[in-house]
Amino acid sequence: MSNRSLPHDHGQTIEQELEHMPSAENFQTVAEIFKQLGDGSRIRIFWLLCHCEECVINISAMVDMSSPAVSHHLKQLKSAGLIISRREGKEVYYKAAGTEQAQTFHQMIEWLVKLACPSHTERQKGTP
Repeated sequence: MSNRSLPHDHGQTIEQELEHMPSAENFQTVAEIFKQLGDGSRIRIFWLLCHCEECVINISAMVDMSSPAVSHHLKQLKSAGLIISRREGKEVYYKAAGTEQAQTFHQMIEWLVKLACPSHTERQKGTP
């Protein structure tokens, strides 16, 4: 977008910033990641996998969902690059990816839960 002048001059210098704006494809990639986290169950599964490595059966028990439903969410999270898996014999174990992207989303979830969920903050302080 270099050398682009805007139709209205409001006294800002945004034109210079536009030269450094990421591409539309970059923003689409970010939107795809946010879309993966647009489901509360998926966020919960991702959060769990940031704290442990588990198989589908145990994840299903932890989040009180069917194994096929959990498997669907795991597939989505894996396609977004937020989790990884490893096979040990017949069992497949999942955990959060060790990427900066996954760590950032984990921190963001923790921060938003603390900010948006007063009952969580009260439990942290020891209040029933």
